Amino acid sequence: MLHIGPAMPEIIVFALACVILLAEAWLKGAKGLAYGLAQAALIGAAVTAWAHPVAVHPLIFHGMMLADRLTTVFEITIFAVMIVVLAYSRTYLWDRGMGRGEYFVLALFGVVGMCIMVSAANFLSLYLGLELLSLSLYALIALQRDSVPATEAAMKYFVLGALSSGLLLYGLSLLYGATGSLEIAQVAHRLAALPAGDLVATLGLVFVLSGLAFKLGAVPFHMWIPDVYEGAATPVTLYVGTAPKVAGFALFLRLLVAGLHGLSGSWQEMLVLLSVLSMGIGNVVAIAQTNIKRMLAYSAIAHMGFVLLGVLSARTSGYGDALFYAIVYAFMSAGAFGVVILLSRRGHEAENLDDLRGLHRRSPWYAFMMLLFMFAMAGVPPTIGFYAKLAVIQSVVNAGFYALAVSAVLFSVIGAFYYLRIVKLMYFDEPADEHAVAGSWDLRWFLTLNGAAMILLAPWVGTLIALCRASVQGLS
Repeated sequence: MLHIGPAMPEIIVFALACVILLAEAWLKGAKGLAYGLAQAALIGAAVTAWAHPVAVHPLIFHGMMLADRLTTVFEITIFAVMIVVLAYSRTYLWDRGMGRGEYFVLALFGVVGMCIMVSAANFLSLYLGLELLSLSLYALIALQRDSVPATEAAMKYFVLGALSSGLLLYGLSLLYGATGSLEIAQVAHRLAALPAGDLVATLGLVFVLSGLAFKLGAVPFHMWIPDVYEGAATPVTLYVGTAPKVAGFALFLRLLVAGLHGLSGSWQEMLVLLSVLSMGIGNVVAIAQTNIKRMLAYSAIAHMGFVLLGVLSARTSGYGDALFYAIVYAFMSAGAFGVVILLSRRGHEAENLDDLRGLHRRSPWYAFMMLLFMFAMAGVPPTIGFYAKLAVIQSVVNAGFYALAVSAVLFSVIGAFYYLRIVKLMYFDEPADEHAVAGSWDLRWFLTLNGAAMILLAPWVGTLIALCRASVQGLS
């Protein structure tokens, strides 16, 4: 039966994106209308997803989408992150003439693509959601038509993104050839009946994992991330570096865990390599960066390596720990980019580490917020980032990957250097800029709440991890 109730969040977001298009055409002088409608869409979708009960029969749209608990967790996370992203971006966009309806329409279309990705039960719906997100990101990055770095970044992302989509699509076609089905649950069932080491299925896995690693930004498929982060406008970088990471992790759960668990022996070995390379190269290369957006780009690569630690454990507890880490990272990254946006003003882009010098003297409160975000990313207790790293490292220890756990700890220590360097610049160096730090009320309030969450949520870490583990029950 066709039930649209579980799909109402996506319908709300898509409908209001179309309303923004029409409103911008008819009410061109209504400043802030697109922003208000976009936030209303995200809040309404989040409330709808929260209020709708988990379906007894989770398959909807004739087996194309899932309406299970994991979908609800992913969707609420995406909506919450995007509310924060738009709140951080509003003033920056208006000051630079980018606050038109196009930005918010593309952002909402990307949200719809992410929701389709996280709820996909079929290869077709999964790929359609992925492409809807990708096309929206290409256009968002190139939104500054007069900016050479933004246009260059969009072209690089488009070319490499098309290549990775081709790899993923070819891998899915091989899996279809090996199993005769496009439904993820059926693929998992039929893979179990194939002989061990089936060549077609294993080759399909290699292509699928390559495409997924690109979307997540894992080494050696990370080449696009530093250039895109640096070239795109900071609000677009904020978008790219937060919610799509959560949606990209959902692909790992839907494809590798739910669909290809029978090949876990093969993809575990591949994920070990991807994880170690990502943590190593991401943390080491980040030390040499002087551009804060490039530094956060390599930081993102390293964090994706930590996310993969939980997946490669091939255990339900590990999947839940990786989900918790991905969610925490999205909010840590949002907060760090939020401070960068706060320090930017009309005619000045705060993109270098030197722009953070002496921030404590200019604004002690927001220097403290940035300190919390850096401590959380470094995994310094008692921030929530410490518990996220501890959880994924424990998952690989429980799975018997002791050497991998030791390497993760060592790379965390290396990564702490460039996070603490920012703290040193803010608190011990002379200010390079004497301008007062000023931002819109929503930016300041959301940044405060985001930073406070890095500490205040620590007592409820056990409950949050238990919720994430419960949501991934039954995947494999």
